[in-house]
Amino acid sequence: MNNKFLMGFCAATAISLSGCASLGEFSGTDSATLNASAAQSFSQMRQEAQQKGILDTSSSTYRRINTVMQRMIPYANQMNQTGQPFQWQLAVIKSDTINAYVAPGGKVVFYTGIVNKLNLSDNEIAAVMGHEMTHALEEHAKSKLGAQNLTGLALNLGKAYAGDSIGQFGSAALDLGSQVGVGLPYSRNLETRADYGGLMLMAKSGYNPQAAITLWEKMNKLEGASGPSFLSTHPSNSQRIGEMRKNLPAAMAVYNNRR
Repeated sequence: MNNKFLMGFCAATAISLSGCASLGEFSGTDSATLNASAAQSFSQMRQEAQQKGILDTSSSTYRRINTVMQRMIPYANQMNQTGQPFQWQLAVIKSDTINAYVAPGGKVVFYTGIVNKLNLSDNEIAAVMGHEMTHALEEHAKSKLGAQNLTGLALNLGKAYAGDSIGQFGSAALDLGSQVGVGLPYSRNLETRADYGGLMLMAKSGYNPQAAITLWEKMNKLEGASGPSFLSTHPSNSQRIGEMRKNLPAAMAVYNNRR
């Protein structure tokens, strides 16, 4: 995908609005406080999306995503070492945007475009879900939020690429996204960790980890092998596939030996 197509709302998730808490202000925030703030913003975002008629709660796409998530939650909870119980929640947004993200405490957002445009199987949905769940379980948002010097860069990215899509999703959605901080340049390592954790989580949940490879192969066909994934600052699809192939034997062992 090209940058403008990719960034959309997700680029805006790296910014915070005037009068709202900045990325830097969350630096050092304890998990319970961060999770509670994300939960409040998530609730507001869902309400705004519902008012705008873009919250999907009944389509076959929603049901498939929700079924995958519910199956994975018990295994995600087993992996939770944050010291805080997660209240996993899902919001599915009606949009052609090919994206998904997670906020602290297990607030997962999927756009219908990532499932429908890529024609994802349930196993491939699980690959995306496992990736996002791992971001939350490893508290990657907290790692990113400490980088106050990158706040300006995040704001510039949002302005450059989000465009009119900012208004489409509303202020609450931006508040929620500002707590995620996805897409900052130093997140490449965290993305790789999320890819690995996602493989293991989907394997434990009974989803074939090989689907993570086919997912990114589909991304390659759509945007080209050297194109960015989710955001331009993330590892390229070819890099991701290479790393996943290295980790696939371990994930397949978990998948094949599960009870």
